[in-house]
Amino acid sequence: MGCLRNASAVASWLAAGVADGHRVAVVAAGERWSRDSSLRPSLEDHLGAGAILSALATLAGGDGFSPEASVAADLFEASRGRLVSHVQTCVGGRELAAKGFAADVALAADLDASTVVPVLIQGAFEESVRRPGSALFQTS
Repeated sequence: MGCLRNASAVASWLAAGVADGHRVAVVAAGERWSRDSSLRPSLEDHLGAGAILSALATLAGGDGFSPEASVAADLFEASRGRLVSHVQTCVGGRELAAKGFAADVALAADLDASTVVPVLIQGAFEESVRRPGSALFQTS
């Protein structure tokens, strides 16, 4: 799982898989509207995906990126100097601040503050200690 806080670590982890010939997908998960729980795009998730993709492009080359991935990386690069402001003033940031979590919102925008790469293993997230090419990177 990746976000702004661990974008470079996730990109580095993914780059090893790309170097081994694996394809990867980076998905901005989104949020739910508080009024009806329907899905909505999430700027903070889009920026996190863009941060991972931007770093991945540097490490592994972005030649094979889809247009959507390229635009996400471009959005992140265009927003890099205003990440905290964008995350604090987007819909999700405002909702969380209104619920008393303003400090958490600022923390979420702290680019590359963590080197941990959480990986879902048998229904639980664990810190990755394996590299791509192990059982964590499977082809279907």
